[in-house]
Amino acid sequence: MTEPLFHNPDFTRFYDAENPWDTDKEYCLALAKNAGCVLDLGCGTGELATVLADGRRVTGVEPAAAMLDHARRRQGAERVRWVEADARSVRLDETFDLIVMTGHAFQCLLTKDDQQALCATIAAHLAPGGTFIFDSRNPAVEEWRQWTPDQSRRMLDVPGLGEFETWHDARFDHDTAIAAYDTVYCDQRTGQTWQATSRILFASQSQIATAIESAGLKAHRWMGDWTGGPMTETSPEIIPVGGLAG
Repeated sequence: MTEPLFHNPDFTRFYDAENPWDTDKEYCLALAKNAGCVLDLGCGTGELATVLADGRRVTGVEPAAAMLDHARRRQGAERVRWVEADARSVRLDETFDLIVMTGHAFQCLLTKDDQQALCATIAAHLAPGGTFIFDSRNPAVEEWRQWTPDQSRRMLDVPGLGEFETWHDARFDHDTAIAAYDTVYCDQRTGQTWQATSRILFASQSQIATAIESAGLKAHRWMGDWTGGPMTETSPEIIPVGGLAG
């Protein structure tokens, strides 16, 4: 949970360029239409949280201080309550109409206990009638196979810094379903290179469902992508949308 990719300020400079506004954030923004308060778990650099905070109360929780430092410098950051904490254990003594976790942050939870702890946090903060949503890559698609230097190499234009060449190199452990992957950035002007190794878990839908149910939550539907498509064996994503059970 302390990978340099998220905790080292050198790497957070690249995060927004690598993760621009996309369909996941757009979907969550639409889902928040009737929500008066939103909890963004694993809020990263705060792009979604600051947009959600237009007209509603938003709290962003993030364990990486470097990410939060970036978030607090965003335009509109003053409208968000930023909390440096671990989503597995944070308790805010308040509830929310909508709880979101995007950017595959769920996959940073490497054990069943971690996943169940995260779902317990959701249950502890979800208001009656409230909604939760998060995403995880579908292991059946085996996306990690595309994370090789040859297949993932690309150019990245980082505002204020210039052009960088970037690529990944992944190793997948079939026994644990954990992928360890290197992320490399190379400055095209100076040749300076940054490299970080991270690990993420490719949990199955049944494993995720167990974690949800163990926390007293219920997935009302399962989406297979961020356009709202149904979950199938070949869907790129596993996205539960639900609320409190009972």
